[in-house]
Amino acid sequence: MNANDLLMGGGTKSAAFPSIGTVVTGPIVREPKVQQQTDPKDGSFKTFSNGDPMMQLVVQIQTDERDPSDAEDDGVRALYVKAKMLAAVRDAVKTAGAKGLEVGGELTVTYVADGEKTNKAFNAPKLYTATYRPPAGQAANNLLMGSAPAAPAPAAPAPASDAPTGVDPAIWAQMSAEQRDKLHAALGSPR
Repeated sequence: MNANDLLMGGGTKSAAFPSIGTVVTGPIVREPKVQQQTDPKDGSFKTFSNGDPMMQLVVQIQTDERDPSDAEDDGVRALYVKAKMLAAVRDAVKTAGAKGLEVGGELTVTYVADGEKTNKAFNAPKLYTATYRPPAGQAANNLLMGSAPAAPAPAAPAPASDAPTGVDPAIWAQMSAEQRDKLHAALGSPR
């Protein structure tokens, strides 16, 4: 939260991943920040059993989403990047040949499946894929300095007609056949 958010009583809406296949994408609009996780029940800070703080990365992106009940919704959504999402975003940044997330870079996160439930008290963890495209200036600098990422091996492209409605074809092409089957099953979409 910045000073004006506090002053005006507002904050950034959280990105939501209610169902498998949900995609949240857009350019990063504020410098990502690290903060301690809080318990959604009471707002207390979360720690590991040894007392170390549980941290997360907060990334604000400009999306096309709007809440029709909020006339001031500008579409900016906060991604709270931790656990499985953190691993996906880290891989996306490495694949892009970037050193980290930057304002102006485009981040796409897709909820692709549920992981294995290991504790009866908790839901199964959500599994994500992510892609990152550095800001244009960074990509040009990488090329100029000879540090452009190696071209990734091309994935077997999925037929365009096979991708469910609302799923980014570029993300779809990166998914394994098993992930695609799970997503089709979860959405009840025809193959």
